[in-house]
Amino acid sequence: MPTLSLTTKAPATVKADALVVAVASAPNGPRLLGEALPAPLRRSLAGALAGLGVSGAADEVVRVPSGGGVAAPVVVLTGVGPVSGRGDAVTPEALRRAAGAATRTLAGVKAVAVALPTTDVAALAAVAEGALLGAYTFTRYRTAKDAKQAVAAVTVVSDLARGAAAKAAATRAEVLAAAVAATRDLINTPPLDLYPAAFADEATKAVEGLGVKVTVLDEKKLARGGYGGLLGVGMGSSRPPRLVRLDYAPAGATAHVALVGKGITFDSGGLSIKPAAGMEAMKSDMSGAAAVLHTVVAAARLGLEVTITGWLALAENMPSGTAQRPSDVITIYGGKTVEVLNTDAEGRLVLADALVAASETNPDVIVDVATLTGAQMVALGNRTSAIMANDDAFRERLHTLSAAAGEQFWPMPLPAELRSSMDSPVADIANMGERFGGMLVAGLFLAEFVGTRPGEGDAAATPIPWAHLDIAGPAFNTGKAFGYTPVGGTGVAVRTLLALAEDVAASGV
Repeated sequence: MPTLSLTTKAPATVKADALVVAVASAPNGPRLLGEALPAPLRRSLAGALAGLGVSGAADEVVRVPSGGGVAAPVVVLTGVGPVSGRGDAVTPEALRRAAGAATRTLAGVKAVAVALPTTDVAALAAVAEGALLGAYTFTRYRTAKDAKQAVAAVTVVSDLARGAAAKAAATRAEVLAAAVAATRDLINTPPLDLYPAAFADEATKAVEGLGVKVTVLDEKKLARGGYGGLLGVGMGSSRPPRLVRLDYAPAGATAHVALVGKGITFDSGGLSIKPAAGMEAMKSDMSGAAAVLHTVVAAARLGLEVTITGWLALAENMPSGTAQRPSDVITIYGGKTVEVLNTDAEGRLVLADALVAASETNPDVIVDVATLTGAQMVALGNRTSAIMANDDAFRERLHTLSAAAGEQFWPMPLPAELRSSMDSPVADIANMGERFGGMLVAGLFLAEFVGTRPGEGDAAATPIPWAHLDIAGPAFNTGKAFGYTPVGGTGVAVRTLLALAEDVAASGV
């Protein structure tokens, strides 16, 4: 990840290999935003934008020689999208994406100065985050010497740079971007090298020195504990499952968040095998567990005053003579039985084990995150994730936090009438139900395994507030890169989960 620095110097004087400035698309044509460039160069570029083919659209990045008008040899025009009227107001997310598009496009360039409009600390934070998120490459398996490396150094130019709030925002941006990058690295790692035991080892290494306790249950401990979901899904693989528990419990914390991540290190579908086309992307089926791991890491690095328990439900779903079969009945941790009608609906089985275990710690809230259903992509596409919850207020809280963090989530219902479609003649519940609304059916299945907290006095027990994030499409970008989002693992949900942890730490619940 690149180094990050802030400066209040005039952008024209900052020494860098490229200076990034903003261009907006406006009703009267594209226009430069802010005063980053000296007046002569600004006038010259403003008159040439149309001729250069610059529109100011989001994701548009154009390089031009500076001609000696600034210290950097190259000026980079990055589009922020439409603005109305004469004002320069741009949303934080538009700035985040514009900064990210610039640094992503500038891979191979060492030092970049970013001088986008930063009228407040929120804008500065967005620019810093976007620039760091965009400066990502995955080169672990590249042998070519000419493979482009990510931008090595980012300097954010802003009049606010000397303030304590700006410095705190920059520190947070570095921690957040490092967490997202580490999540992407795990997702992009081939399943040959990242299998359940290897993932557990990576988790242990990731939290070293951070005051996070790690507990790993191997296949023998899972069997003794009755974790039938993880064991059932992992039966077909030569590489057995793991359940990793991460405990971050700083002194003084009064609230407790439980995070549960689906960690299928490769999903062939099991005996209900998937089509070959697109199966290579199934190395990303552990994106939820990766996001949970590095949210805990980020929270610990930031020293948040909130207890966080992270649960990584890790298994490899493979077909073999020992694999679980459609019609098998398994017993989830805690005793509830499930008829397995489709071995490719495996994520909900490993999550069920972890949700029961997480509930036993009596957290204030539980959030699970998973690349769970193809139905999510049918409903919301490849860039918008879904939020389902057993508590309307909690669902809206997460939706608001995700929007502020710059992640696209959308609230979805859990219609009670779909629950009966999972009734089984031989078990407590089946792992498949109504085909239409499959994303919602999966959410209803998970809800069955969320625990309750006792009521006060004669009041009945109530479910622990819980939300389910289905990130099936957005977790792995199989199309073109855009904004600060690369091809491959995206690290989606880390920013939302960290925002939740910060919100709970601030509010106490």
